[in-house]
Amino acid sequence: MKGLQILVLCGLIASSCAPKKEHKEENKKPNIIYILADDLGYGDLSSYGQQKFSTPNIDKMVANGMKFSQHYSGTSVCAPSRSSLMTGQHTGHTPIRGNKELDVEGQQPIKGSAITIPKVLKKAGYVTGAFGKWGLGFIDTEGDPTNQGFDEFFGYNCQRMSHRYYPTHVWHNKEKIILEGNDWAHKVVYAPDLIQKKTLEFLEMNKDKQFFAYVPIILPHAEMLAPEDPIFEKYKGKFPETPHTVDSDNYTSDYGPNLVPKHYCPQPTPHAAFAAMVDRLDTYVGQIVAKVNELGIADNTIIMFASDNGPHAEGGADPEFFNSTGGLKGIKRDLYEGGIRSPFVAVWPGKIKAGATSNHISAFWDIMPTLADLAGVPNSKESDGISLLPTLLGKETQVQHEYLYWEFHGRGGRQAARKGKWKAVAYNIENEKKASFELFNLDEDPFETTNIAKENLEVVLEMKKIINEAHVESEIFPFEI
Repeated sequence: MKGLQILVLCGLIASSCAPKKEHKEENKKPNIIYILADDLGYGDLSSYGQQKFSTPNIDKMVANGMKFSQHYSGTSVCAPSRSSLMTGQHTGHTPIRGNKELDVEGQQPIKGSAITIPKVLKKAGYVTGAFGKWGLGFIDTEGDPTNQGFDEFFGYNCQRMSHRYYPTHVWHNKEKIILEGNDWAHKVVYAPDLIQKKTLEFLEMNKDKQFFAYVPIILPHAEMLAPEDPIFEKYKGKFPETPHTVDSDNYTSDYGPNLVPKHYCPQPTPHAAFAAMVDRLDTYVGQIVAKVNELGIADNTIIMFASDNGPHAEGGADPEFFNSTGGLKGIKRDLYEGGIRSPFVAVWPGKIKAGATSNHISAFWDIMPTLADLAGVPNSKESDGISLLPTLLGKETQVQHEYLYWEFHGRGGRQAARKGKWKAVAYNIENEKKASFELFNLDEDPFETTNIAKENLEVVLEMKKIINEAHVESEIFPFEI
């Protein structure tokens, strides 16, 4: 009888505790992993149409989550696009509008007063880490990632340094980590592999906490270089090749003033190198997903993947050969679709429907409000974004953007806006004689082949008004009009 009483008592305790445990799990804030590729085109994934090689791990994310077809980067080059992501603002408002180099090892720093994603998430109790390329402020400046809300940073602080895959050093918070054997002439430590190792360690160390891992991988940005390992061997001899040659046949930095490379490394098989680099990127993504599963935290972890801008054509890269834009017009530095349209995939088991697709029009500045929504904290009042959580969860209450806006500071100045089906692109805005304004109907002309501005003067006036209102002049990044 005594034994039966103990069993009943245990049963009562278990039944009374079980609902509380379940309730606790329901209210637990999800871990967040945001993976950002560097110069990966909209068509560089096999799930987005790539036919010359495959990306099985990212494709598996697509199969297990939601694929977006009309998601946009912050703009068409690295630093301002990442500033847009981090601040939740389009490039007419975000602090960093261009790749402005400084005499030190680093770029124009984002201000200390900026509200960034990691700052927002730290208020919700998240441990925050960034692993890869930063480019928004050197060590000990206001823009230092550890001054922008990240508890830990490991990788390339400076964008120029990330043009080399075998650099002499990377940074761990404020400590310079020397990569033994790398001396600008010898290739020993492939930095992305080391950064990937640190990424996985961060996930393991924080598996029992709520964490935000920002993973801006530098692949497949130029230089065109991958280790000569089994991944590279898969593609060697598979494609026709035109070697990328430079003055020296040796691997060398040839750095000029301000640590700017005079040229990228020579590459006898650039097509094979590019495919191997994207394959390696895909492998890293697979390892991150596998680690989350191994740690038993998959059901409470949302993983997102995107690219910072369109594909590049430097160091021997050949976006035309690989159809890297998926047929979209333009590449990196363009504000046509090929320069700013990004693949975007999100996975969250049990929350995001597997195999879902969305044509919701969204952009980098929507990520901050989405993550704030996930964390249950207010979005920044300065953000231009709209939370994507209703779309991710399959709800019908998704708020739409009135318009999207981009600008590019370089090549005469460029601006673009999208409102529904209409897309406006203005080039050479700093030179009245060379300035051009184009209008496209993306529903009927997704590849932007026909400028219909003359036939739609009222729409042109409306789009010009949007562009003028969206751009707020910056003292650091002015348009020279």
